[in-house]
Amino acid sequence: MKLSRPVSWFLLSFGAWSWVIWFTFVKNLWKDGSGLAFDDAGDPTAYFWVHLLLAITSFLLGTGIGVIGFRGLRALRRSDAAA
Repeated sequence: MKLSRPVSWFLLSFGAWSWVIWFTFVKNLWKDGSGLAFDDAGDPTAYFWVHLLLAITSFLLGTGIGVIGFRGLRALRRSDAAA
C-alpha cells in the first residue's frame, strides 16, 4: 500500500502532536496538588494510575502512527528519486 504525501504528513504530525499533548499531561499529572492524583499521604490514587496508563497507550499509538507516516514519506522520496 502506498500512502499519499498529505496522508503521510498527517500521520507524522499526529504522532508528534500526540507526544506533545500527552507529555504535557503527564508532567501536569505528576505535579498535581488537587488531591486527584495523589492522596494526603502522597501515594498515587486510582485516578493517577488510570491516566498514566492512558498516556502510555497514547505514547505507543502516537509513536506507531508517526512511524507509519515517516515510512510513507521515506517511500515517496525514494520513488521520486527513482523517477
